[in-house]
Amino acid sequence: MAAPEQPPQPPPPEGSKPLSALLGGIAQVAYYGNADITEELLRGQLYPEAAPEEFRALRAKMGGLLQSIASADMDLNQLEAFLTAQTKKQGGITSDQAAVIAKFWKNHRIKIRESLINQSRWDNVLKNMNWRVDLKSQSRHKDQINTPVAIVEMELGKNGQESEFLCLEFDEAKVSQMLKKLSEIEESMSLLTQTT
Repeated sequence: MAAPEQPPQPPPPEGSKPLSALLGGIAQVAYYGNADITEELLRGQLYPEAAPEEFRALRAKMGGLLQSIASADMDLNQLEAFLTAQTKKQGGITSDQAAVIAKFWKNHRIKIRESLINQSRWDNVLKNMNWRVDLKSQSRHKDQINTPVAIVEMELGKNGQESEFLCLEFDEAKVSQMLKKLSEIEESMSLLTQTT
């Protein structure tokens, strides 16, 4: 049995392609760090007939909406409610623009969210950690010879960039101190996750 035929989709509104491309350009600049995309380029390619002030206002409006949607990481229900409110607002957006924004967000939400997470991280993250325990064979102080030391190598870096390696040596007291601090961190994190 053949699947029922889907009714033909209506063609997109005339202004939807340039608006979708504008949203893509805004996302490239704001979330993906593409500095090659300028306001002049977007206006010249997408809205060549628009006056610079008119285009700047449209770009600012769409950028603000996209920023609000992205910073709230809206799901589809929240997005629909938000866009409906924007269409009813004086000086807001049209229902055609709302449809284009909804489609754009549906297709780009995950990538924009990942980009925002990566942008909000500190400079480096711990990518890997290796360790071993050795016995000290040389020391300035004879009583430290043949005492165990932990050698810890940490790989630090950002995704897509070359890593840095940090090598640390800990005696028993420093390992205990480090474990105590890590357990305090774990306890604080557990308390936060239990309250949220």
